[in-house]
Amino acid sequence: MVAQLVAEWRMSLSTTAARNLATTTKTRPQSQEITDRWLLRVLPWVEARGGAYRVNRRRVPVAGDGLVGCTAIGSLYRVIPSELAEVLAGFADEDVLSALSDRFEQREFAAGDTLPADGVTVVAHGKVSKLGRGEYGDTVVIDVLGEGGCVGQEVFRGGEPNYRVEAVTDVTALTLPRSAVAAVLDAAPHLREHLSRRPPAVNKRGEAEIAVASGHDGEVTLPGTYADYELHPREYELSVAQAVLRIHTRVSDLYSAPMNQAEEQLRLTIEALRERQEREMVTNRDFGLLHNVDPSQRIRTRTGPPTPDDMDNLLSRRRKTQVLLAHPRTIAAFGRECSRRGLNPPSVSVEGTEQASWRGVPLLPCDKIPIGQGGTSAVIAMRMGEENQGVVGLYQTGLPEEHQPGLSVRFMGIDEKAIASYLVTTYYSAAVLVPDALGVLDGVQL
Repeated sequence: MVAQLVAEWRMSLSTTAARNLATTTKTRPQSQEITDRWLLRVLPWVEARGGAYRVNRRRVPVAGDGLVGCTAIGSLYRVIPSELAEVLAGFADEDVLSALSDRFEQREFAAGDTLPADGVTVVAHGKVSKLGRGEYGDTVVIDVLGEGGCVGQEVFRGGEPNYRVEAVTDVTALTLPRSAVAAVLDAAPHLREHLSRRPPAVNKRGEAEIAVASGHDGEVTLPGTYADYELHPREYELSVAQAVLRIHTRVSDLYSAPMNQAEEQLRLTIEALRERQEREMVTNRDFGLLHNVDPSQRIRTRTGPPTPDDMDNLLSRRRKTQVLLAHPRTIAAFGRECSRRGLNPPSVSVEGTEQASWRGVPLLPCDKIPIGQGGTSAVIAMRMGEENQGVVGLYQTGLPEEHQPGLSVRFMGIDEKAIASYLVTTYYSAAVLVPDALGVLDGVQL
C-alpha cells in the first residue's frame, strides 16, 4: 500500500524502472591472478627444434659445487662421506671418506661467537662470515657462508688459514680437529699422495686451460694446445603446461554478444597458463632459475636485509648484469635500506614504465620468487641472450593450430552433452649458457 502511494506521488519515471530499457556497459572478465610477468617479457626466446636445447661448454677438469652436504636425524647432523670429495680434489675412496666423516663433532655456536680455527668446519645450519685483516689492519668480510659451507680446508694440505670465522646467526657446525685430520692421513697414505699431486692447469673459471705464449722474442717453441669440451653436455628439454577448456555450446551460441564467450574463456585460460609458465621457470627443480645457480654465484646477505652492499656484491659476480628480479616485498625492503642510508637510486624506463634500479640495472618485481617460512626471499641477477653467453628462454614455434608463439589451441570436439573442448598447450624452458650468467642473493630478510 505504501509503495503504491509513493508511486502515485512521483512526478517522473524512476531510475529503477528506467534501467529496464537501458543497455548496461560491461567490462571484460577481470582476474586478480594476472601479473606483469617481467621474466617472460625481458627474457630472450630461442627456438628449441626437436624439443631439446644442448648447451656445449669447455671442460672443467674438477667438477663439483664446493659445498659439503649433511644429513639430519632430528637435531643430529652428519657429514655425507661422498660430499667430502668436494674439498679433497675429487678423492673417491669411500672407506677413507667414511672414516673422516665419523670423526666430525657437532658443536653449537651463538651469533657473534668465533668458530675454531685449528681444523676443518662444515656449516650444517646457520650463517657464518669469513673475516680477514685489511691492508691497514681493519677487519674485512671475505665471504659469507651458509649451509654446506666449509672452512679450514687448508689443514688437509698442512696449511694454516689466514682468516677467522664468526657466526652471523646461531650456528650448528661439524668440526674436524687437526689431530683427527693427521690421524686419517697417517692411516691413508694414498690420500696424502692424492693431495700432493699438482692439480690440472685451469683458468680462473675452472675450465681446462688453453696454453698461450706471450712476451717472447726470437725463435721460441710455441706450446701446442686445444680447447677441450664437456663430454656430456646438458640438454634442456621443453616442459609443458596444458589445460582442457570446456564451453557448453548453448553458452557460446546464445550469450556471445557483445563479448564472445569462447574468446573470453580462452583469454583467461591463457593468462593462467602464462602465470604457471613463469612460476615454473623460477621454481622448477629441473630447469627453474633458482635451482640452476652455480654455487660460486650463490651469495648470502651480510646481515639479513638486502643492503646496497649486498646488491653491489651480487652485481660484481658477473659482467654486464642486465636485470635484477625480486619479490615486491624484497624491493620494498631494499628501498627501506636505501632510505636508511640516505640513498635514492634513480628509476629506469623498461618498456615504457618506470622501474626501480640499482647501479642502472632495473630491479623488476616477480611475485613467483618464493618467500620462506622465516620471512626470507632471494634476488635473481641475470645476463641474457645467446650473444652474451647469458640466460635464454626456450620455446618452439610453428605448432599445429598455434594461437601465440609457442602456444597452441586445438579443438578436441563436442561430446554427447554438447560441451565443446579445447586443448590449450604451451611448451617452454630456460637455459643458463655459462655459470656466471645467473646469480642469486639468498637469505634476504624481509
